[in-house]
Amino acid sequence: MTRRYREHQLPNYPRSESFGIDDVKRLLSVAGASALRIYYGLNENGEFCSILVAADASGNNILPAQADKLAGKPGDPVILDDGIRCPPICPKGGSLLDEG
Repeated sequence: MTRRYREHQLPNYPRSESFGIDDVKRLLSVAGASALRIYYGLNENGEFCSILVAADASGNNILPAQADKLAGKPGDPVILDDGIRCPPICPKGGSLLDEG
């Protein structure tokens, strides 16, 4: 699947995106979270990006009440939208980017 994606990759689309484990744990530690949902969007530079949100057992998003998604106390809902994009920062060797 990753090979097909690379063969048809559109401009400004990343090959991969990484999120810190502590950020993902914080996202999934929100009360009621039972799933991780990934949305796709375009940032202010027109670059494709992933947006991670927690969802409950009924499939409802658990979203922050305020626009400032990183503020608040531990356990508050968060949105992750600041992944490390490849390119420019890519895994070295053994990644799905290199395999046929």
